[in-house]
Amino acid sequence: MKYENTWESLNTRKVPAWFEDAKFGIFIHWGLYSVPAYTRKGDYAEWYGHQLKNDFEAVVDFHKKTYGENFKYEDFAGQFKAELFDADEWAELFQKAGARYINLVSKHHDGFCMYKSDYAWNWNSFDVGPHRDFCEELKAALDKTDVKFGVYHSVYEWYNPLYLKDPEEYALKHLIPMLKELVEKYKPYTLFTDGEWDHPSSVWHSTDFLQWLYNESSVKDVIVPNDRWGKETRGHLGGNFTTEYGFIEGNKKIEDVVLDRPFEECRGIGRSFGFNRIEDPEDYLSPKALIEMFVELISKGGNLLLNIGPAADGTIPAIQQERLLQMGEWLNVNGEAVYGSRRYKNSNQPRVKYTANNGNVYAFLYDFPFGSVTLNDVEYSAGLKAEILGCDAPVEVTEDKGRVKLVFPGINPDDMKSEYVYCVKLYK
Repeated sequence: MKYENTWESLNTRKVPAWFEDAKFGIFIHWGLYSVPAYTRKGDYAEWYGHQLKNDFEAVVDFHKKTYGENFKYEDFAGQFKAELFDADEWAELFQKAGARYINLVSKHHDGFCMYKSDYAWNWNSFDVGPHRDFCEELKAALDKTDVKFGVYHSVYEWYNPLYLKDPEEYALKHLIPMLKELVEKYKPYTLFTDGEWDHPSSVWHSTDFLQWLYNESSVKDVIVPNDRWGKETRGHLGGNFTTEYGFIEGNKKIEDVVLDRPFEECRGIGRSFGFNRIEDPEDYLSPKALIEMFVELISKGGNLLLNIGPAADGTIPAIQQERLLQMGEWLNVNGEAVYGSRRYKNSNQPRVKYTANNGNVYAFLYDFPFGSVTLNDVEYSAGLKAEILGCDAPVEVTEDKGRVKLVFPGINPDDMKSEYVYCVKLYK
């Protein structure tokens, strides 16, 4: 099928099935902002350059005290060395975490590219700083795993003179050629654009680019772009629809999303995407809160794009590694209820969620299996069986007013291979 240069036509392209099957991806915010790795708690550290130039008091005071009056944001290029970065180590961690794809920030709003680009001469990681192409290195490492390589790319640049002069000319002469270069050099499976909010998609010439991406690019059959293509497009136009910190901390609920396509929630393990050194352990999601959020997302048919913020030296902070490994341990036990699953039905029952996969229904229990629980959203039928993933204890299936009632024996927690959220498989 050939797609026309209209949103009506482009929106008929279905998101490739691999993405809906994947469920879990890792976002990576890493760049010059990782050198200061600082902002006020609750803010985004990757916005350090913008905060500095716009008199954000906490950042300005910190910057002057730490780097001096005359040290510019651009000078961080010389301090960004990535001396401990090992792409194979990152790839191994992501594989152990159970991720199926990643989005590396190839360029944030400061315009600094984490790869060699003809459109960012002397303002990329190959020409200055570490003199390395991180897109190339990480893609090569991930190609040896089951984790797909993808990228984030900001459509705007805070202080690009051409952008400040004429955003549309910037889009035509800089943005679109750069995007095409990025796609053809690294052949990403995902393209998470951002920074679109100041202008409509017509100014960004987004449909021009997407028509090329869907019809002519080397990844036209597999790439998954998102919905951030203009100030009118989020949740309406583009590829997969993206939410950001849609997890409401107060009542621990993902906002209901009713969509005709897959959606993806992106957020940090802490608050900031870029590494913020003043975030404390209590600022990070606990493993239980993280996995409960993940389960709620997949029960609604969504993916989780969970962010890490590496340090400037290329290491991933230990608490972030720990959370990824805890996700991986949980997925090792419960993966059959996750990967390739689809929405079963939204549950109004507290602390119970569902997915469906290969003809089976999976009930996720937020509380340890004890006594009995009635699954209000699953009709009882004769011959239905149940088992707890990661536990050999027998589960009795009975009827309660036409619904499935599960009766559990006494279970020693040491005999349970899963933690935090427990999954019961229902099958015949």
